[in-house]
Amino acid sequence: MTCAACAARVQKKLNGLQGVSAAVNYATGTARVTTPAGLPARELVAAVERAGYTAREPEGGQPGDEDAADERDAARDAAYLKRRLFVALVFFVPLTDLSLMLSLIPSLRFAGWQWLLVGCAAPVALWCAWPFHRAALKNARHGAASMDTLVSLGIIAACGWSVYAMFVLDRAERGGSFWQLLIHASGGGIYLETAATVTTFLLAGRLYEA
Repeated sequence: MTCAACAARVQKKLNGLQGVSAAVNYATGTARVTTPAGLPARELVAAVERAGYTAREPEGGQPGDEDAADERDAARDAAYLKRRLFVALVFFVPLTDLSLMLSLIPSLRFAGWQWLLVGCAAPVALWCAWPFHRAALKNARHGAASMDTLVSLGIIAACGWSVYAMFVLDRAERGGSFWQLLIHASGGGIYLETAATVTTFLLAGRLYEA
């Protein structure tokens, strides 16, 4: 689960089972469920999976085993996010500086500047932002939307418009004064740094949560 909407969807699926009363906590990633006698736990797990998520039964054994399992999951998630955040930070700073500079001051543009920006943005918008795209695709397959859907669409829109502006609009806008180029070239702006900023800050937030 990545937002409160996810928790609400899982809770709705569980409460849809006959005789089941469930409360899902997004912050802890757990569900407290009251069921009729004899209802197997695997049916609850199956209901969660039908919502597009995964679940496991509370593990038996010594006190603290469940906490240890949660700590292992958190450590794995943190390592996964840390790798992506590190790569995003490596490209975020130069991409932001170059995008702003070349968007606001067209006279500084050089041959192949578009490809340089695309090369800096692609790892961030594709690989680093993959957790958001993956969650958005999973939600779409189940006919639902969440915060990840908005994040994914925002990244795609920023990158899609920027590529169109750099390779199509700029080709049609040749010459003119500085102010004409500033207002009209690239449709008035390049937004690759926006995609990188959204990805980097949200990854940092997810890592802090983990």
